Amino acid sequence: MDHGEFVTVIGKSGSGKSTLINMITGIDRPTGGEVLVGDTAVHKLNEGRLAEWRGRNIGVIFQFFQLLPTLTVIENLMLPMDFCRMYSLRERRERAMYLLEQVDLVDQARKLPSALSGGQQQRVAIARALANDPPILVADEPTGNLDSKTAETIFQLFERLVSEGKTILMVTHDQDLAQRATRTIILSDGEIIEEYLAETFPGLTEDQLIEATRHLDMKKCAPGEVIIQEGVSHDDFYIVTRGYVDVHVQTSDGQQFLVARLGSGQYFGEIALLRGGASRASVRAGTEGPVYVAALDREAFERMVAGSQATRQELDQVARERIEKNIAAAQGGQDA
Repeated sequence: MDHGEFVTVIGKSGSGKSTLINMITGIDRPTGGEVLVGDTAVHKLNEGRLAEWRGRNIGVIFQFFQLLPTLTVIENLMLPMDFCRMYSLRERRERAMYLLEQVDLVDQARKLPSALSGGQQQRVAIARALANDPPILVADEPTGNLDSKTAETIFQLFERLVSEGKTILMVTHDQDLAQRATRTIILSDGEIIEEYLAETFPGLTEDQLIEATRHLDMKKCAPGEVIIQEGVSHDDFYIVTRGYVDVHVQTSDGQQFLVARLGSGQYFGEIALLRGGASRASVRAGTEGPVYVAALDREAFERMVAGSQATRQELDQVARERIEKNIAAAQGGQDA
């Protein structure tokens, strides 16, 4: 995950969604491998250091709220600040009220959680997760027990937090909500499948999708950045995951002609990998904010294509059509 991303995790019951969340937050310990969050090796922290690290860096939102029933709403929000020794007593109270204002619950500050509706308790839980201003929020089925209207309100709140710079990882069973996130990850028996890969190449088997996902390299491109240069060889196949890219060819009179604009879920770079030689067009990141792409190296791309005849045929057809457009544009600058 990159800073400021909103990533949702979906999958069948028992696929490992909650286990993934628990590993990232340090609630569970891995029996093998590593858990890295930023520069922190979470699996190496002892219980005391882990609790403090989590309190300062991760805001956890549970499906069943997990508010302390004997504390008032404002006391529930102040507790994480007290535990991590953040802010003065006066500042804690002021911050708690500020957060309740953000979730429109100032008038509920001195009530016990039992006096609130499910949707209100979830909003309190979100405010509590924000108490120490952590950079990352992790939510496990936060809308699972809410009606659709309240779930929409919660999701809109998450979208606002992402727009303000928070990074959110959310497990959900609601595919409609999941599709509105920056990126969706599918879990299958503990293995990750990137959703856009599955949607782009439906002919791949689950094992092939898992294998390809393992070799994907997520890249963030600055506005206007050249990703592929016409006339230069490259070794990667790209899928746009967020934003758009512009495809240009050089016309016979030396001008740059816009051939296509590719958005989320579309791909590029297949022509040089399938046909060999240098790139026949330039591809630049769009100018309206950063563009995210998933890159698959040549070796992994070739294995993917070799293992699925349907995928090979689709890529060959797309490559033929794009070559024809590029040739027409280069010769006369015609609208293609």
